[in-house]
Amino acid sequence: MSPVPSLPQIPAEEICLHCKNKSDIIDAQAETIQELKTEIQQLRDEIAILKGEKPKPVLKPSKMDKNTDLGDNPPHSNGSGVISKRPGSAKRSKTAQLIIHEIRIIEPAGPIPPGARLKTYQDFVVQGLIIKAHNICYRLACYQTNDGKCLRGQLPPELQGQHFNPTLRSYILYQHHHCHVTQPLLLEQLSEWHIDISSGQINALLSQHTEAFHTEKDEILAIGLQKSQYVTVDDTGARHAGQNGYALHVGNEGFGWFQSTDSKSRINFLQCLHAGPVTTLVNEHALTYMEEHGLSNDIRSQLQNHATPEFLSIELWRKHLEALKIDSETHVRIATEGALLGSLVEKGFNLKLAIVSDGAGQFAVLLHALCWIHAERLVHKLIPVNEGQRQAVAQVRSDIWRLYGDLKAYKRNPNANMVEQFEKRFDSVFNRKTGYQTLDKLLKRLYGKKEELLLVLQRPEIPLHTNGSETALRDFVKKRKVSGGTRSDLGRQCRDTFASLKKTCRKQGISFWRYLEDRITQTNAIPRLATLIRA
Repeated sequence: MSPVPSLPQIPAEEICLHCKNKSDIIDAQAETIQELKTEIQQLRDEIAILKGEKPKPVLKPSKMDKNTDLGDNPPHSNGSGVISKRPGSAKRSKTAQLIIHEIRIIEPAGPIPPGARLKTYQDFVVQGLIIKAHNICYRLACYQTNDGKCLRGQLPPELQGQHFNPTLRSYILYQHHHCHVTQPLLLEQLSEWHIDISSGQINALLSQHTEAFHTEKDEILAIGLQKSQYVTVDDTGARHAGQNGYALHVGNEGFGWFQSTDSKSRINFLQCLHAGPVTTLVNEHALTYMEEHGLSNDIRSQLQNHATPEFLSIELWRKHLEALKIDSETHVRIATEGALLGSLVEKGFNLKLAIVSDGAGQFAVLLHALCWIHAERLVHKLIPVNEGQRQAVAQVRSDIWRLYGDLKAYKRNPNANMVEQFEKRFDSVFNRKTGYQTLDKLLKRLYGKKEELLLVLQRPEIPLHTNGSETALRDFVKKRKVSGGTRSDLGRQCRDTFASLKKTCRKQGISFWRYLEDRITQTNAIPRLATLIRA
């Protein structure tokens, strides 16, 4: 497609008000045309794929932010926590730390001449893996005493009621929840290894007798919210029972917690923050929230005068609102959000906890901070239609990245004397007029988020982005692409539980495989994850 023609640049002093209005209209139309062209190309690419052809290639330019990485990884880190080898570093021995399970001595192939003496052995280490079925028949001895009683041998605790040993059960859980292997593929794999197991038994091993895991998962969020200085939050799509749903992530460098729900509303988010039984309470915090969000004096007075000590479920709260004739959708929403928040504070929620999000409205509660990467992404998504607009967008993005890089340096070495300087720089970046109407409106909107974007000046420990949550949710995205979604409520609960346990183990430096073995064998050599988070 040919590019959209741009208007000639006219000096500002020669533009009258009428011409400026016409120019803004033309620019808006040109931007709409460019968006339609992009959508047409996307549809053409989809048609090409359906025909078995290749879509138009997208050649992305190099990142303009070359001197500022998007995360907080140290130099020579690949972003996954694995430090790459530094130039000039000594090469380590790959086998020196290995545990040797078997030694085999190999003599020379030919005859050894008389008088030859053995001088030494040259070691050659080969790593291997033994995969084979190993079936055990436990013969429980039964004795009858003189008084007619029966004495019978007892199975080990980890085998009570189980016909599959802990290693096999750990392997099935690990493959499904860590490696994203589907149940049909697991069945095929185990059958090829001569394990006599059915699809129903695999499903039972993945979902039944997991109460201890669910309990430990619930502990993670409660302790994490209590002991953390900040959390990053994000959500993504997660299908369940053939319907679209959502998966929420709450976490930081110490833990990760997931919850699948049917909604991504603020009510749902506040319910998740309860980290246990959801209750509502109309108190000072609740009434203040309702007032800030425009709930009328009459309704607030009505709720205050008819308040009960506490409602033990959201259903009882909704019935209470119905009894008070509060039935407007907006009024019910604001009142419910306020009551959930009031109960949360009453339970001792850490009000100094910073919640860092991508700007989604449901997360804007309590002490809220915004992700700089998502703020810049809004500017990056603009579609300029002439050279002047392109230069304006490039200049704003460049200024944002420079400010972002300096804020990262400030985090490493906070200095209270620089706060005012950063605030002035923020004003110069976001409170400007570029002449590009769409960009100016966006900058004005971002300028209104100044307090949330610059919270890092008061709290240097909080991150400038939500990359941690976005990375954590990739497992759910892969799961969604591989298997589509869960079918039963128990299956959805298990998906959330084991994703939370796996992510927390990784952040605590614990092997998820060792963790599963430890819990299934009931060895308990690995402390409870909540204990590690508390420490």
